[in-house]
Amino acid sequence: MDQRLVECGDWRRHDERVRGRAMARSTGKPRRFAWLRRLGPGLITGAADDDPSGIATYSQAGAQFGLNMLWTMLFTYPLMAAIQSICARIGRVTGEGLAVNMSHVMPGWLVGAIVFLLFVANTVNIGADLAAMGAAMQLVLGWGQTLFTILFAVGSLLLQIFVPYHLYVHFLKWLTLSLFAYACVLFTVHIDWVAVASRMFWPQLAWSQDAFTVIVAVFGTTISPYLFFWQSAEEVEDASQGEGKGSLLDNPSDAPEELNRIGLDTYAGMAFSNVISFFIILTAAVTLHTAGITDITTSADAAKALRPIAGEFAFLLFSLGIIGTGMLALPVLAGSTAYAVGELRGWRAGLEQKPRNAKAFYGVITLGFTLGLLMLFLPIDPIRMLFWSAVLNGVIAVPLMVATMIVVSSKKYLGAFSAPFRLKLVGWLATAVMAVAAIAMFVL
Repeated sequence: MDQRLVECGDWRRHDERVRGRAMARSTGKPRRFAWLRRLGPGLITGAADDDPSGIATYSQAGAQFGLNMLWTMLFTYPLMAAIQSICARIGRVTGEGLAVNMSHVMPGWLVGAIVFLLFVANTVNIGADLAAMGAAMQLVLGWGQTLFTILFAVGSLLLQIFVPYHLYVHFLKWLTLSLFAYACVLFTVHIDWVAVASRMFWPQLAWSQDAFTVIVAVFGTTISPYLFFWQSAEEVEDASQGEGKGSLLDNPSDAPEELNRIGLDTYAGMAFSNVISFFIILTAAVTLHTAGITDITTSADAAKALRPIAGEFAFLLFSLGIIGTGMLALPVLAGSTAYAVGELRGWRAGLEQKPRNAKAFYGVITLGFTLGLLMLFLPIDPIRMLFWSAVLNGVIAVPLMVATMIVVSSKKYLGAFSAPFRLKLVGWLATAVMAVAAIAMFVL
């Protein structure tokens, strides 16, 4: 990189530290917590990965195989963090989302097909998450499953449409705290931490078809296409709201600070995601698996089965966690689709846009919620639909990741800000793993 840019970047970081000290003095807030304000798209994206559908998958992994599936969270973390960091880099450097950048290296019809499949898969996920949230509320209160399912859908939709992004993003950040419910559950049960450490690094797993199926499900749940589109789009959204508006290609002096922020935000966010997923698997392993309960189909099933084993408090925490994570995941699922379609069609898109100025964008969000909600009242098995949603995500992920890796590796599209060798290496490894997982999904 040009030495002047490096020097400029150093100066900007020095200036940021000076302004940070001044802010700390004026607000009385400790400077040691200033880094928390730098967490945004990566934190929200990581937390949204642990949605009610994901909770069901992780619970099944723990219930069926006990502690022997904990290793998957260690394995997927660097892969997930690398690919999400790559998506964020593309959005921040180019000032455009993934759909636009994909069209540079893929035929238009293929990009359109991927976006359409993304819409279908996300809509099914929205329906499944709404069903799980309503079921969790029914378990807690003893009534109101259908009512609360509708209220959750309408409430989340209205928040996205009528609350500007710069305000709504704070609501999403606070919702990430709901995931700590799964850490708190662990304090209600006995855990043999020596056994946990042993199985985490040396699992005693029979490599059966069932084991491969669960591993593929965990990989597909953890590394999901809708997260790619969302984080890239939110970097574009954040850049448009900042003082130095525009892409890094137009404002190269911002690059050192911004790329450093993306690294911190993404790796911290994905670590948070995988730690919580680890806790969910562990909770199911030490409670459900130990009690001989090995078949979990929904997150509400996991909460219900947990009640007589771990007690009322653990059940309540698990159930409320389903509702909180659902409220976090719904806008990410619907929003990622709308961003992808809007970018591809050249619409005015963004959660900061007023509804009257981005009718088509918000129309896609509304359609996703409407179809997801209607799916619950049709004679369709939601678990079967969720399975096919996972299949679609597996189909989408591989070509999407290949296109993303081509873009981020190219100086033609990212100039001096193309990904460094180590990031590209892990990114291609993640792509290869997902390709194997997608093939295994069809074979199994």
